[in-house]
Amino acid sequence: MIWVLLFVISFALAALLAKPLIAWLRALAYRQHAYEDAPSTHRAKTGTPTMGGILFLIAPLCALVVVHDAIAVAYAVLIIGCAAVGFADDWLSIRRSRNRGLRARTKFALTAIVGIVFLMIVHQAGVFEPTRLFGIGVVPTWVWYALSFCVILATTHAVNLTDGLDGLAAGTLLPPLAVLIVVAWREGAASALAMMLAAGGAVIAFLLYNRHPAQLFMGDTGSLALGGVLAGGAILLNMQLLLPLIGGVFAAETLSVIVQVASYKATKRRVFRMSPLHHHFELGGWPETKVTARFWIASLALAAAGLFLVTVSS
Repeated sequence: MIWVLLFVISFALAALLAKPLIAWLRALAYRQHAYEDAPSTHRAKTGTPTMGGILFLIAPLCALVVVHDAIAVAYAVLIIGCAAVGFADDWLSIRRSRNRGLRARTKFALTAIVGIVFLMIVHQAGVFEPTRLFGIGVVPTWVWYALSFCVILATTHAVNLTDGLDGLAAGTLLPPLAVLIVVAWREGAASALAMMLAAGGAVIAFLLYNRHPAQLFMGDTGSLALGGVLAGGAILLNMQLLLPLIGGVFAAETLSVIVQVASYKATKRRVFRMSPLHHHFELGGWPETKVTARFWIASLALAAAGLFLVTVSS
């Protein structure tokens, strides 16, 4: 019952605070500026309040009321730390009025520092001895920590890349998050379960205002925080190797950018009309709502495949 209540309270708080947040962001002129190289249809998004990912901070605060051991604190540090990096990026972008916030390498380095702090707290808690990975079993400690570090960097920036259409990143996140919630519930991982349930409630509330046509964007504040939610949950449940499957849409978005950049540097030719992948489909004539819906369906299918794999492996 406490878990249902936690989800409901997080959802209710986020839903109630969204409208005042939108008004506050408008008053401060914290608004989105469309990227110069984005599809022309995105120009209409200029002026929409951004940094709405502040709402996601409700999740760790609510969860810590219920569970406040070292693991819960570490998880909260990861989410809040990633949100802080995103906040700095958003704030600089708004101040400069041209979507030029933190340099990519700076943002990468700062999220790396947050990830290291998270893993240090987890290590001090001493609950991951011996270290295990889903699908493999016991592995050397350094392998577990190295892989976990890579998962944090990859996932936070993958969600960040996916956040380009109304409701896309938030809706795509829910299926893999649901899989991790099921695993946490089955394994009795209270700290991870509390944090992810609270995050799920906040994300669903955010979608009420982020669905097309969006009244509020999450900004890097939100996308990096949600990446932290997904990465942290997978790490704390030893599901690092399952994440590329259940979070396959995020992986595809990231891969499309890597392929596009590598191809252009090597051959001066582009594989996609535009990357990340969702822009490729937009320029192919799909309306934004169709791209988002198809990506949600793909995320749901991949998450279902991952859940099946977990079920038959247990």
